[in-house]
Amino acid sequence: MLGALSRWLFRLWGWRIVGPVPTVPKGIWVVTPHTTNWDFPIGLGIRPTIHIWIQFMAKSSLFKWYSGWLFRALGGIPVYRGKSHNLVDATVDEFNRNEQLHICIAPEGTRSNVSKLKTGFYYIALKSGVPLILTGFDWPRKLVLLSEPLYVTGNYEQDMAIFYQFFSQVQGIKKDWLKQWEATGVISRD
Repeated sequence: MLGALSRWLFRLWGWRIVGPVPTVPKGIWVVTPHTTNWDFPIGLGIRPTIHIWIQFMAKSSLFKWYSGWLFRALGGIPVYRGKSHNLVDATVDEFNRNEQLHICIAPEGTRSNVSKLKTGFYYIALKSGVPLILTGFDWPRKLVLLSEPLYVTGNYEQDMAIFYQFFSQVQGIKKDWLKQWEATGVISRD
């Protein structure tokens, strides 16, 4: 029921998906730019449109006693930033335990402007052998751009050059991390 409603709203709002829908059993959906709370309902509309259950990682403060049940039902996985634990290894373990698992990560970590990306998504993909599916929210054209699955090699600069090239084609707001790369060709690390 919720899936049908999400898909209907996605189309009603005029959004389309461009690019190959992956057929891999596991994937890390890397979504950027993350600039508005409206990214969330757009993301919910993608899942039933392409028929893949994509879970999402979100800050634990969203999982209050009155809202946690809803975010979990929608596929949310709380991220506890204040505790000292290794989120990369915990996520790799999750991928190893499941035959099928798709998780969405926003490497900017915030809707605000950032000059560097968080790199955890890259190391999760590297350690688990799970591909990245680059997912660009192109608000001016109302497009969700999808890439072919990208298997990282451990050569960070080489792999991220593909990443930056993909997201450079997304129209709309560009945060400093991408503007800096477009101006200099230098890939920054977190």
